[in-house]
Amino acid sequence: MHVIIDYGMGNLASVQRAFEKLGLDVKISSREEDLRTAKSLILPGVGAFRDAIRLLDETGLSKVIKEEAAKGKYLIGICLGMQLLYDKGYEYGQYDGLGLISGTVQYLDVKLKVPHMGWNNLKFYKQDPILKYIREDEYVYFVHSYYAVSDNSELVAYSEYEKNVPAIVRKDNVYGIQFHPEKSGDTGLNILKAYKEIIEN
Repeated sequence: MHVIIDYGMGNLASVQRAFEKLGLDVKISSREEDLRTAKSLILPGVGAFRDAIRLLDETGLSKVIKEEAAKGKYLIGICLGMQLLYDKGYEYGQYDGLGLISGTVQYLDVKLKVPHMGWNNLKFYKQDPILKYIREDEYVYFVHSYYAVSDNSELVAYSEYEKNVPAIVRKDNVYGIQFHPEKSGDTGLNILKAYKEIIEN
């Protein structure tokens, strides 16, 4: 069983449907016991970094996520869920994230329209098994006003939106996807298909 973490701020049903379409056995849960016994964890999220990390901290789920990831359990953060993986976020103040990936989440300060909303193409930064079923320049669907800033050691793929916006990141067993794979058609499903193979090996 793979657990989609329910902390009150995720588009859980659409993420669940996407994984189930690929044949992955997923369950939505906020119970510590389920997270501890899960084969892998999925951290979705819609909304503000501040509110999300507060909810994760108040429910004790932050501690559980960090401990399970430290054991080598696969974890994937989607959209806001990816941003929460970083050290700090600067949305409505400064807040500590989960600290699983080094870097910060900052406002996307560009002349183009913010939020960065709609379809954008992916540029590959380095090879990774999660890219197995897609080609460079395929399009995926973004909705966000903040983006990850780091030394790019975790960067797998990015999109250009005046700045290079990290789109897929990985540090060991921890993955992050800034766009919505569940809303990105066949390309999104092919990314999740590759991720399914990674976590089932």
